[in-house]
Amino acid sequence: MNVFGLQIGIAEQIPHAVGVAWGMKLKRAKTATLAMFGDGATSEGAFHEGANFAGVFKAPVVLVCQNNGWAISVPRSRQTASETLAQKAVAYGITGRLVDGNDVLAMYRETTAALKQARSGQGPTLIEAVTYRFGPHSTADDPQRYQPAGELTEWKDQRDPITRLRICLEREKLWDETRQRALEEELREYIARSITTALTEPIPAPETMFEQVYAEPTPILNQQRQELLDHLKATQKGVTFP
Repeated sequence: MNVFGLQIGIAEQIPHAVGVAWGMKLKRAKTATLAMFGDGATSEGAFHEGANFAGVFKAPVVLVCQNNGWAISVPRSRQTASETLAQKAVAYGITGRLVDGNDVLAMYRETTAALKQARSGQGPTLIEAVTYRFGPHSTADDPQRYQPAGELTEWKDQRDPITRLRICLEREKLWDETRQRALEEELREYIARSITTALTEPIPAPETMFEQVYAEPTPILNQQRQELLDHLKATQKGVTFP
């Protein structure tokens, strides 16, 4: 599917995406990579290393920064003194674009143009998508501790991207309430079927967690796998889920 697996290290996907893009360029493939990250990632060295490498080697990559204003809990003003994040592209000799991240059509237009530019050999692009996080960063986060009162409500009421797109489609006579209700019902049924299917799937053997990590298992992985099997055998415990 050409989709990388998720990783937890902040900004670490950026050098990966740039490296893959450079590799595709060396193979003369007319394609590009796209990496998405938050505004907090721009404070990490991996972001600057990746952007600098992309600029020097004109790697066909599009870097999309989802600037929600708060990273995990730190305001953008404490991340950088730059007026925008998009202007950081200038230092690396790449194209920079500042976009309303809650405007679906604007994001589609700019991302499509950036990918076209990358595929044609004209170099990478950094897109700053200005948006807002409507919920907590994680289950351990309480945004009410740091977000100003009323700020979230303003973004939800006036800038919600789904609501804005729906209004646009309705004005163009491309959507209406009947279609909306039908779509919601279809999605409810789809979600219910998916949950039922997932709950009826057999529990995988615990040692499968070591599979498909590398093309060939490393000695350490084999050792860890055996230690797990020995532990399960010694304790006569299986794998259970709540």
